[in-house]
Amino acid sequence: MRRAATGLFVGLAVLAAAASPALAQDDALVGRWRTSARDGVVGIERCGGALCGRVLDAAPLRTNPDQRDIHNKKPALRTRRVMNLLVLENFTGGPKAWKGGPLYDPDSGDRAGTGTLTLIDDDTLAVKGCIAPLLCRTQTWKRAR
Repeated sequence: MRRAATGLFVGLAVLAAAASPALAQDDALVGRWRTSARDGVVGIERCGGALCGRVLDAAPLRTNPDQRDIHNKKPALRTRRVMNLLVLENFTGGPKAWKGGPLYDPDSGDRAGTGTLTLIDDDTLAVKGCIAPLLCRTQTWKRAR
């Protein structure tokens, strides 16, 4: 029994060592980012084996914290709260570029199927969302301190 437990521990240690470079790469993006629209802030965090982002703040939310997703193209989703809304999903990669999607813009209700997050420098992130290969929109986000 003791030998099996030791083998399990060694196996977990090897797995953790193999995973740590990917996690270290993701650390460059984890945190709060100020968007280029409406003084918004998106928090990027680990979600399983990928990165995701949620709305943490915006000028309209300071006026009305109960703001709803009224611009969503799907009427059934228009009653969900914008605060804490998932706007970036399934981003993997690094160390400078991550790919994933979907991305969602609660201001317009637009949903991009794919996108990229490109770290320009430690405090600047280019967020690009595409609904088709040539139909893309890019925003520049700054790290929030």
